Amino acid sequence: MRGTGLTRAMSWGVGPRVMRRMPPEWGERPFTQLKLEPCTEVIGAEVLGIDLSGPLDDTTRDEIRRALLEWKVLFFRDQHLTSAQQVAFARRFGDLEHHPFLRTGDSAEVVRFEKGEDLDKPGSVGTENGWHSDVTWRTEPAMGSILRAVEVPERGGDTLWADMGCAYDNLPEDLRARIDDMRAVHSFVHVFGYAMSPERKAEMLRQYPPVEHPVVRTHPETGRKTLFVNAFFTERIVGLDDDESEVLVDRLCQQAMHPEWQVRLRWEPGTVAFWDNRSTQHYASSDYYPRRRVMERVAIKGDRPF
Repeated sequence: MRGTGLTRAMSWGVGPRVMRRMPPEWGERPFTQLKLEPCTEVIGAEVLGIDLSGPLDDTTRDEIRRALLEWKVLFFRDQHLTSAQQVAFARRFGDLEHHPFLRTGDSAEVVRFEKGEDLDKPGSVGTENGWHSDVTWRTEPAMGSILRAVEVPERGGDTLWADMGCAYDNLPEDLRARIDDMRAVHSFVHVFGYAMSPERKAEMLRQYPPVEHPVVRTHPETGRKTLFVNAFFTERIVGLDDDESEVLVDRLCQQAMHPEWQVRLRWEPGTVAFWDNRSTQHYASSDYYPRRRVMERVAIKGDRPF
């Protein structure tokens, strides 16, 4: 029995990990405008000594973008921004998305997440506690997201991110070869469509029909291969029957769950997280209810995965 368990565990990758932060050809360069404190070996870094509330010069903006590529998610503490300042910071990195399903804040670009028993409204319990990349049901999913803590509980409510480049690297070689040229269908229906009327769902499907994306995405700026399926929005693998597709999607989604390529953030009021949606998945721990948690997110438009 023990031998069977060990064999099964080894087939899932027990043992040494392949811990590559960037592709071998990526050249390391020093940062002149930023001071970074890495959180793990491969993902997550805190950026020190920078104020996001004011104008951002091009050199600093470019270094933040390079740090984002290298560390996948950046953390900025003590940034007590207004919604308008958060939007202005995000605009320095591209055009912004409008989310068609989530409630907005002070402007159409700002998605406001309010959770807690006192709110007495649908969705007041945290429901983001599943590993996912944002809006992969879009033809061009978000490049990145910027999330700001407005109000946080005394305990709980952390967010975790996973490096999906490391997730891909640590798949068995035969599985990587199998999925490299596969495509998957993504849809909003199972997450956002479950409470819609049939008429509303049909209308939104006309606007946002299911889309196909590669199972293994090539990052457009670093060239790194990343696993691009997630439990929220990936419906099936193209060309497989339903049972085989379900088994494979479940297996690939579990790659986000390994702590070796995760980073976990304990929020404080004024903390800002900026993540690369092309190379990560994230998970909001729903362990704080009925305490209150209020966050605001702005998302930057991306391009079509290839």
